[in-house]
This record gives sequence, structure tokens and C-alpha cells, in this order.
Amino acid sequence: MLREALRIGSRRCFSYKSVRRPNLGATSAPKAEPEKTADAVPAATGTGNGSLAKQLRAKILATGPITVAEYMREVLTNPQAGYYMNRDVFGREGDFITSPEISQIFGELVGIWLVAEWRKMGSPSPFQLVELGPGRGTLARDVLKILTKFKLGAEFSMHMVEVSPFLSKAQAQRFCYTHETLPEEAQLPHYQVGTTATGTKAYWHRRLEDVPQGFSLVLAHEFFDALPVHKLQLANGQWQEVLIDVAPESEPEAANFRYVLSKSQTPVSRVFHPMPGETRQTLEYSLETERQVGLLAERLERDGGIGLIMDYGHFGEKMDTFRAFKQHALHEPLLEPGTADLTADVDFKLVKSTAETRGHLHCCGPIEQGLFLSRMQGEARLEQLLANALPENEAIIRSGYEMLTDPKQMGSRFKFLAMFPGVVAPHLEKFPVAGFS
Repeated sequence: MLREALRIGSRRCFSYKSVRRPNLGATSAPKAEPEKTADAVPAATGTGNGSLAKQLRAKILATGPITVAEYMREVLTNPQAGYYMNRDVFGREGDFITSPEISQIFGELVGIWLVAEWRKMGSPSPFQLVELGPGRGTLARDVLKILTKFKLGAEFSMHMVEVSPFLSKAQAQRFCYTHETLPEEAQLPHYQVGTTATGTKAYWHRRLEDVPQGFSLVLAHEFFDALPVHKLQLANGQWQEVLIDVAPESEPEAANFRYVLSKSQTPVSRVFHPMPGETRQTLEYSLETERQVGLLAERLERDGGIGLIMDYGHFGEKMDTFRAFKQHALHEPLLEPGTADLTADVDFKLVKSTAETRGHLHCCGPIEQGLFLSRMQGEARLEQLLANALPENEAIIRSGYEMLTDPKQMGSRFKFLAMFPGVVAPHLEKFPVAGFS
């Protein structure tokens, strides 16, 4: 599908009309939004972000409106001014907070789940721990602690898939004893190497394709929600695409850009094939998600391994979830590009269908995060931590776990989906997957 889209992408004969989107705050489930604190500071707003808006404006004026996917890709990963590329955006002083940062229980239970399922598959050694988009490296650190304790002598290496130079260094500082960045002329599949305090080797790659072949335990936590999406709308029996154009001078000065609808089909809307039973008139479709899941599925089926996707999303029913976050609050996605996180809910129906089709994988879930953590005995681990905690820390520990599991907070918004090679499906029916049944 991607090759076909590229083949027909050179014919630009579109005409457009403005479209208005509904109130995002009322129609989509945002990321967890902890209360603002006095020490919270705005995200960096240097000249690079102003230049990014200028670059986008110049591009649109020269070539016409761009897709939402192209806008997302440029805003998040532009080498000079991309949101993720040059700063720490996580935690209370950033723009959003993630589950591993809230409580160590999250990473510990994910690690225990990996060990349990790895043992069911015969404890293959050596193996690789792979994480897509590791953030600050907190999840990798907590999982590393569990693997080091329970791996029973097996050899393993760590492989982080990360495009941000800033975050890759932050990750290495989080769980490595030593690390170094390699020169570009080395032309290796990895650009940074490190060694943990226990001697485990860690490697950083820019693409999943660069990770060596081998049995892999693959984690993707809040990775797919940042991949670019195309916004499609059914009009007159044809799928057309919502694009981003420069806002006219007659609109308020704060509106840098605006949404427009193509009257003729775009390359992506032309090759898009809805899932069987699709009833939505408007939806978000991610070619990049389909590609990444396809690569992961083929890898797990060919080399063996386990995949665990943890993200907020839906099962093919939501329509408009594209939004931005700045300082833990919703932000207009088209305003000041590069200063706020852009995100869209993951379509787990697409993810599961792609994995089962491309790699013939056996998938479990998606299930709600709160249910998974409860089934993995999260309450028991909470009581252990409380029993050994200082009195002044007990409320923080308890409220952190509540945020992860409460349906009104992160418990139901976030979903877990597990992937296994199809050949082990009969084995997993006999020995059900932990946390999913």
C-alpha cells in the first residue's frame, strides 16, 4: 500500500475547502493530566520553533497543503526544532507524564510478565530486550532490574530504538554505567553503545530494521501514539483527506494554520481500504503504524520472541483524537508547532489485524491497563512497598498506583496488547498468557 501511495503521489491536482474540527476536550480521552505544580515550567520555546513554523509555512505556500501525517512528522522529529529532538519533555516539568514515571510498580510488573512468558517459551538464550521509543529510559531500567534478578543465567543484550539524540543520552545515563556516542563515519547499525552496572551491553538504533536478528522481547510504551496519522473523511462515497494549509490573513493572528478538505482524492485516501464492517465517516489512519507493526510481526514470526504494546487507544470506534499537550494541558495542535506534543489514539484494531495478517501472530488483548496490573498482582506489590516505605511517602506511593489503575484516570484509557509467534498458539491455550486471562 505504501509503495502504491508513493507511486501516485506526484500528481497534485487538489482543490480544498476549510473544515472545522469538534472540541477535542469533549471528544477524546487525553493523556493523564496531573495537577500543575508550582515548579512546573514551560517547554522550551527557542528560535528553532519559530523557524519551524516559518519552514512549514514556506513549504505549504510553495507546494500546497500538507497531510496531517507530514505535519506531525515534521513537528515531532525535525532534526533542528522537532519536539522530541533536543529536550526532556517528560515529567512534571515537561508536558506530560507516563506510567513508568508515576510508579516503579508499572515497570516491575512488565518485567515479571516478560520473564514469565519467556520461561513458557523455553527460556531461549541469548535473547534481546528491545524497546521502541524508550522515553527517559525509566521502563527499560525497571525491566532490566527484574531481568537481571530472574533471568537464571541467560545472556541478553539491550537494544533501544530512538531517533532523539537528547533522549538517547538521557536513557544511557538512566541505566548504563558507561556509554559513548559513535562517529557518523563508523556506519554501524547502532550509533551509541553502553554497558550497565551488571555488564549487560546496550545499543541504540534509529530504526527497528537496524536491530540484529534474534529472539527478542519487544516493548512499545507510548510509541505508536506519536506516529503520524492521516485524517480521512468520507464524502460523496469517496475517502478524502483532511490537510493542513496556511491560515488566511483574515483569521485571528494566533491561528498559524488551518484544516482543509481535499475535494479530490489524495494518494493515501485513494489506496486506503477500510476494515470490514467500518461505519465511521471520519477516521485516523496511520501508514507508519501499519509499517512498524508489519516489521515487528515479521521479526517475531521469523526469529521468535514476544511483543507487548502499551498505549492509549481504541478498537476501531474513535474518529477524531489528534491533539496536542503542553504543560499537562490540551493545546491547539496547529499553534506554535514544535512547542507541544502531538498525539493520536492508537487504533488497536488496525494493529491487531496487521500483526495477524503480516506475521500470522497470535495476539492477546487489548485489555485495559488497570485490569492487567491487577491480574499481575499489583496490589500485592503495592502493599510490599508500603510496608517498607517512610510514613511521609506512603500517600505518594498509594496515589501513584491509583492513577495507573483507576478507570477514571489511566486505568481504562491505556491498553495492553501482547504478540506471540503463531506457532505457539496451542501452547498458550494450554498455559494462558499472564495478565490477559
